[in-house]
Amino acid sequence: MRKLLIVESPTKAKTITKFLGGKYDVISSFGHLRDLPKKEMGIDFENNFEPKYIVSEDKKKQVTALKRAAKVADEIYLATDEDREGEAIAWHIAEILKIDPKKAKRITFHEITQRAIEKALEKPRTIAQDLVDAQQARRILDRIVGYELSPFLWKKVRRGLSAGRVQSVAVRIIVERERERQAFKEDEYWSIEGLFEHNKTEFPGKLTYRDGKKVEKLDIKTEDEAHGIVKDLDGADFIVSSIEKKDRSRKAPTPIKTSILQQEANNKLGYSAKQTMRLAQKLYETGHITYMRTDSLNLSSQFLEEAQQYISSAFGKEYAKGSVAYKTKGKGAQEAHEAIRPTNPHTTPETLKGKVDAQTLKVYDLIWRRTLASQMPSAKIEQTAVDLEAKKYRFRANGSIITFDGFMKVYKSAKEKILPEMNKGDKIQEKEVKAEQHFTQPPARYSDATLIKELEEHGIGRPSTYAPTIGTIVDRGYIDRDDNRKLYPLDIAFIVNDLLVEHFDQIVDFEFTATMEKTLDEIADGTVEWRPMLEAFYGPFHKNLTENDKKLTREDIMPPRELGEDPKTGLPIYVRTGRFGAYIQLGEYVEGEKKTKNVSLLKGMNFETVTREDALKLLELPRTIGKMENGDEILALIGPYGPYLKAGKSNASLPEDDDLFTITESEARVVIKEAIALKKKAQEPIAELGEDPNSKNPILIKDGRFGPYISDGKTNVSIPKSIDPKEVTLEMAIERLEAKHKNPRARWPKAKKSE
Repeated sequence: MRKLLIVESPTKAKTITKFLGGKYDVISSFGHLRDLPKKEMGIDFENNFEPKYIVSEDKKKQVTALKRAAKVADEIYLATDEDREGEAIAWHIAEILKIDPKKAKRITFHEITQRAIEKALEKPRTIAQDLVDAQQARRILDRIVGYELSPFLWKKVRRGLSAGRVQSVAVRIIVERERERQAFKEDEYWSIEGLFEHNKTEFPGKLTYRDGKKVEKLDIKTEDEAHGIVKDLDGADFIVSSIEKKDRSRKAPTPIKTSILQQEANNKLGYSAKQTMRLAQKLYETGHITYMRTDSLNLSSQFLEEAQQYISSAFGKEYAKGSVAYKTKGKGAQEAHEAIRPTNPHTTPETLKGKVDAQTLKVYDLIWRRTLASQMPSAKIEQTAVDLEAKKYRFRANGSIITFDGFMKVYKSAKEKILPEMNKGDKIQEKEVKAEQHFTQPPARYSDATLIKELEEHGIGRPSTYAPTIGTIVDRGYIDRDDNRKLYPLDIAFIVNDLLVEHFDQIVDFEFTATMEKTLDEIADGTVEWRPMLEAFYGPFHKNLTENDKKLTREDIMPPRELGEDPKTGLPIYVRTGRFGAYIQLGEYVEGEKKTKNVSLLKGMNFETVTREDALKLLELPRTIGKMENGDEILALIGPYGPYLKAGKSNASLPEDDDLFTITESEARVVIKEAIALKKKAQEPIAELGEDPNSKNPILIKDGRFGPYISDGKTNVSIPKSIDPKEVTLEMAIERLEAKHKNPRARWPKAKKSE
């Protein structure tokens, strides 16, 4: 009997094939095979929101392969991922292969191990239509918002913009935080820090009381007051007035669910949510961890038993105090049966070295350590607080000693701060007392980790949506990252957010979006019908959109902000928003008359905070810096893509380290010469492959702005990073050029990985 097992990932197929040997043919669908069409809404509103699914061009070849394999199979098993997305993929495959979903053999597993797969094959189920309906409802809901609201934004704000149900809420959160930062008023304050020594051990202390009153953070406001305290303490005797010791327990961390993984990887490794999920997917598909999209904190009884055995043998019996079960807070239909964990606790990070790349190994190390730690006892810490008195002042020194490391044996979360042994009444040597200046800080920008935490607390999004949501708002140009990888809004984010908040409040309302997520969960549970939910949403949404389309103009949405008057011309100065972002405009624009002077804002400048002084500086551009050796004048300007230098016919983007307003003639000459040399090098081919036998055009490999590419003089084809340009042959080049002629969007086929 010939059996066919269909999964959605080629890596997953490869891993499963190793377990099932020759008993099953394992084939991949390469993700979704059908979806709503890209060039139209694809929803029949007159027919109860019936979706129009099509097989995309790039999946037709795979559909043919699946049909061919299904034709000769006696039994077909659908083994896509266990969440709603995976259920929908299985349903689409069943529809394509004309398998009755009520009779389909559907299997799911939390880990790709031989034990898990064989167990799943013993008890196949049918397709869970409620999960499919929940995924369809989300897809159609997002399509409605995207395809109706996005054209409105194109028309009223700027072409190329998009809106989305969850992404717009994420943008709102980031915009509101940035406005808090803009409104923040900085306060100066001072602290008094001491360095002391006892029994040859140095330790720090901080002023906590003065004249019997507690010193709060902002109490010492001036330098004079702070230095007055330091002067008063000069030569004073410091005596131990009290010693307090307390034994504390630090509980082990919980196991890992998706949001925790993304937050931990961002905080500890600096990885974005998108990067983390890509690496976790590799670990899952190669059988090293369980499914990585889950809301659950549960661990299987078998794993708990294996974990206790490993902990006992690796660290000692005192670290294996029995399994700990964690209860998942909240309720979500996508909650899987288990948390993210290693498939085998004995597979330590050290055993995977050389088998996975360094980045993937770091994610595995994090998952392995935290999961093991969750099954270990609490750490015992002795905390000591010592008060030192001098005149009318009291300093506090804190220390801690880990008396039993417990879970910290594998998962460090605290450092020892050791104090010397002291007794009440001891005289302590003062090494230094100094005043430290501080300034209050505005609320921190969101990182991937803190944004995910915020979304989760509002009940917005689900495990599968956090990473793509952040990726989308960055890719669409609403949000960027600062030098610390924190998220901040660009000018267009403020404009679109304000428009949505004022005129489409449901789209960006936290409670409404969270309620919608709960409704999708209820559809997955089978307690709510999906079509009536869509009808209840669409009617008011479409009516509101139509009304706003009629009454709102671009000027209503993006009114200019007047900054003042130009002292040279007496003309008003405005900051406006255009196709390439915010810009300064000098004077009023009158059609048919002389054009106004416009200058784009520099990176870091903002529509809402740019000042008249900033504008006057920008209006001085172009700035004449000097001349090249050949006499060409060097100008500093700002274009649509940022600051640049111009000399004759040569342009050069200004490096980030250089300032448009202070760069010298000699520095500018170097930048322009380097740009000319780079352009000349780019024009020289890396390789000449020969002639195209049909067109007789020479085929070259060149180095361009975005990397190496193939060119026949008319058509260019990028060479992916995975391909060495030196290995591209004439035959390969002709094949790729012909494919590009037939389909301009054709991509270079992925290289087959060697065994």
